[in-house]
Amino acid sequence: MSHTITRWEMRAANEPLVETEATIDDPGVGEVLVEVAGCGVCHTDLGFYYDGVRTRHPLPLTLGHEISGRVIAAGEGAEQWQDAAVIIPAVMPCGECDVCKRGMGNICARQLMPGNDMHGGFASHIVVPAHGLCRVDEQRLAATGLVLADLSVIADAVTTPYQSAAQLGIQAGDLAIVVGVGGVGGYAVQIASAMGAKVVAIDIAQDKLDRLQEYGADLILNSRDISGRDLKKAVKAFARENGLRQTEWKIFECSGSAPGQLTAYGLLTFGARLAVVGFTMDKVEVRLSNLMAFHATAVGNWGCLPEYYPPALDLVLDGKVSMGVFIRQYPLSQINEVFTAAHAGEITQRPVLVP
Repeated sequence: MSHTITRWEMRAANEPLVETEATIDDPGVGEVLVEVAGCGVCHTDLGFYYDGVRTRHPLPLTLGHEISGRVIAAGEGAEQWQDAAVIIPAVMPCGECDVCKRGMGNICARQLMPGNDMHGGFASHIVVPAHGLCRVDEQRLAATGLVLADLSVIADAVTTPYQSAAQLGIQAGDLAIVVGVGGVGGYAVQIASAMGAKVVAIDIAQDKLDRLQEYGADLILNSRDISGRDLKKAVKAFARENGLRQTEWKIFECSGSAPGQLTAYGLLTFGARLAVVGFTMDKVEVRLSNLMAFHATAVGNWGCLPEYYPPALDLVLDGKVSMGVFIRQYPLSQINEVFTAAHAGEITQRPVLVP
C-alpha cells in the first residue's frame, strides 16, 4: 500500500521552503509510519537554512528533527507500536553496532537524524525505525494540559540538556551554571533544578532571565552588565552565600555562540565539568591549559540517547519541567514566516509547527 504525504522541502539555502507531495510505501521491517502531530523549530534547522551548515542528505530535503506523532502503520517486527503516541528521537542510533552495544550510540556511524540524514518532520508523515521510539502515556499527558504536538520539543530541547545533566553527574547540592537560556538552555535550568542543583542562569536577554526566576533559576546574571572576572566573582559569592562548593561547578554552554562559549570557559574552576551543548560555526580562542590547571573536564554533547527519553518525559509529565509557557504552536503552512521571525529573534517561545 502507498501513502500520499505532504512535505515542506528546503531546495537551497535562504530560498523559500516549498510544499510538495510525495508517495511513500508502507513501512518496511522494523519501521513505522508516523502521522506528525507537531515538529519544533530548532536553532539547528536555522543553521542549515541560513548559516551554511551542511546536511548529510543532499538537497532537496525536509528539515525538522523535534517530532511527536502517532504511529498509523507498522512494519514487520514493529507491530507493538501500532496506534501509539510517540516522540521520535532526534538522533536514532542503529542499536546493533559495537558502539551502540557499549552504550555509546551518540557516535554510532549508522545513526539517523531526521532533517539531516533523511527527510524530517516538517511534513504530514514520516517513516522512521521503530527502535528507540519513546511511547507517550496519553492519560498522564491529558492531566498536564499539554497535547501531543507540544511534546515534539522534548526530542531535542529537553532531552539534549537532560543527557548533558546526566553526563555532568548533576546531583543535589551541586552548583549548576547555564550560559544561554534560550530553547535548550531554559530547559537545562529546569532540569538541573529538578535534579537538586542550585542554578545560575546567564544570558544577554533580560526577559528570558526574568522568566526563569519562576522556573528553577536561583540567580540570574546578565552578561551585558557583568562579564569576565566580575561574572566569576558574582558566581563565587553566590556559592559562598548558599553554602555551595567553590569547586566542581557543572557548566552548560547552551548559547551556541562564540561569546557564550568564551563566557562558559571563563567560569572553569577546580574540578569543574563543562558541557558544550550549543553549536556555532564560529571559532573561539581559549587557553586549553586551563583544563589542566583546574583538573577540569570539557565534554561535548551530541543529541540524546533514546534510553534517556522516558525519564526526561517523566519530568514533564510529573510537572517538574514546565513546557507550556515556553512553546507556541503555528500552522505548518506558516513555516517560511516562522523561520524568518525566529531567525530575526522576534519569537521568544519555541515554535511548534502543526500540520
